[in-house]
Amino acid sequence: MTNTAVETSKSKADTGALSAADRFGIVEMPSLEYSEEVARETAPLYEKVKHHIPEIEWPVHAPYVYAINKLKKERNAVILAHNYQTPEIFHCVADFAGDSLQLAQQAEKVDADIIIQCGVHFMAETSKLLSPEKTVLIPDMKAGCSLAESITGEDVRLLREANPGVPIVTYVNTSADVKAESDICCTSSNAVRIVESFESDTVLLIPDEYLAQNVAKETSKKILTWKGHCEVHERFTAEELLAYKEADPAIQIVAHPECPTSVTEVADFTGSTSGMIDYATSQKAGAKVLLVTECSMASNIETEAPGVEFIKPCNLCPHMKRITLPKILESLVYMRDEVVVDPIMAEKAKHAVERMVNLKTN
Repeated sequence: MTNTAVETSKSKADTGALSAADRFGIVEMPSLEYSEEVARETAPLYEKVKHHIPEIEWPVHAPYVYAINKLKKERNAVILAHNYQTPEIFHCVADFAGDSLQLAQQAEKVDADIIIQCGVHFMAETSKLLSPEKTVLIPDMKAGCSLAESITGEDVRLLREANPGVPIVTYVNTSADVKAESDICCTSSNAVRIVESFESDTVLLIPDEYLAQNVAKETSKKILTWKGHCEVHERFTAEELLAYKEADPAIQIVAHPECPTSVTEVADFTGSTSGMIDYATSQKAGAKVLLVTECSMASNIETEAPGVEFIKPCNLCPHMKRITLPKILESLVYMRDEVVVDPIMAEKAKHAVERMVNLKTN
């Protein structure tokens, strides 16, 4: 969690605002017995994950799945799960799944009092920016992000001072503090178009160095950046991917632009999370696809592409994996770990996000 989040949480407490637990109340922890009713009600969900969760392990997960799905209805809560969540979360308790911006937009649209954000902290902040009237909880407040934590709002202010007149485009995978100091946000799918929307010959695209380098290959503008990296994507190398290709030339390499340019240069396709999913699920039966991203995503989309063989060079995100079924249930029971953003900061950060969304739709 960023220092900003700590400060805003304290300021909320200092003003005497009611906590989520005060507003909604705490309920009794439900039974976690694997009863006949639990087995019966969760059986259709197990069909979605049976290739990833051994049958002998399902009685451990099923009571949590049953309790979460029951309690979220009682609480008028919606669970948003990022594509990198584990299959039992993604397929069995999530109401909506997607990338960080898609989830925030769903949070804005959905008719719910409570949002349970199954992702990392900046994602919960973005949902709060777009849905300030809703209560946003994250099952583990320590679910951070190496990329988001590589830069602060103060860093952005210093960059602006050092580069007067240069527009600042900030990746959505950043804190509200950083978004608030930016001119506009971008995603990995629209970064090129956002950069080219400015008349300036030079643009700051921060904080992901590799995303910036990949964008620079597709635009004539001079791209200045920051040395932030995703600890999952930066670990992939061209050498390991070429070794897969050498072993089986039929393998299609599908990479995320947060990977180093040496990796994207050997990929058959490079695109955002949603772009990677669309590419993989559009392949014909018998295709072999290697997703160069967080390992759980391949597991989660296999059901949408039953004839595709997914090769998994498994790099897991330790921050995403802090979110578990027991912690989701505890969020619903105890209404704790609420994500709040200072209202002044939120207004500025929301403007940067909305400017991107409006540019996308115009």
